[in-house]
Amino acid sequence: MNKDAFNGYVGVFDSGVGGISILRGLVRELPHERFVYFGDSAHAPYGEKTPAQVLSLSRAIVDDLVHAGCKAIVIACNTATSAAAEELRAEYAQLPIVGVEPALKPAVLSKRHGRVLVMATPMTVRLRKFQDLMAAWGDEAKVIPVPCTGLAARIEKGDLDNPDVTDLVCELVGEYAGEVDAVVLGCTHYPFVANQIRAVLGDVPFFDSAEGTARQLRRRLEECGLLAPNGQQGCVEFLSSKDTPEELALYRHFFQ
Repeated sequence: MNKDAFNGYVGVFDSGVGGISILRGLVRELPHERFVYFGDSAHAPYGEKTPAQVLSLSRAIVDDLVHAGCKAIVIACNTATSAAAEELRAEYAQLPIVGVEPALKPAVLSKRHGRVLVMATPMTVRLRKFQDLMAAWGDEAKVIPVPCTGLAARIEKGDLDNPDVTDLVCELVGEYAGEVDAVVLGCTHYPFVANQIRAVLGDVPFFDSAEGTARQLRRRLEECGLLAPNGQQGCVEFLSSKDTPEELALYRHFFQ
């Protein structure tokens, strides 16, 4: 990366295209900011790797973004947040680092004593961050976590209107059709297949992390005196570890 070109940007990263669902929320909330989005598609998906692997990959990405002059980082990946956020904040104490987490709290508060389905990657479901979240809110509703193996990887391939996407969703969560009151999309990839999930589970409220993450980024930038001036022209730059024209075109397609 060219340091002069990226100086003053907010760095946003994910294992691939999923974090673009968060990026869209960031741009809506902060239209004057300049964003660099890095998708680690060469190593996707993170949700089926070990915590040590995810930490190593995340550390390398953040180090690159920091050396390129980014003023803040958004970890637009539930798995990477769970596996790496605590360590990265300790290592880059001078840098605002905002993570994401499954939107369980708003889902539970919307349906007290209801049945809340949480769709997430296998690692997100296993790690302490999510277990603590369940412990905090599990008394307010019946929380049903489902590790959705293979779904993020399938989304990475694009062509989401192909019937095999709905078939996979049905295989993963079809047994809960008509049985839940709210659905938490606990991986940033999943909002891109919300229609397919709704076709399987029915017309129930969905909750994701985009709006909450955007509000938190605004708060952190304001606290640190880093918020872009209203007169600045906002922009988005896409980068990928799978650096091909086709991959970057896929990123722009998901963003649009």
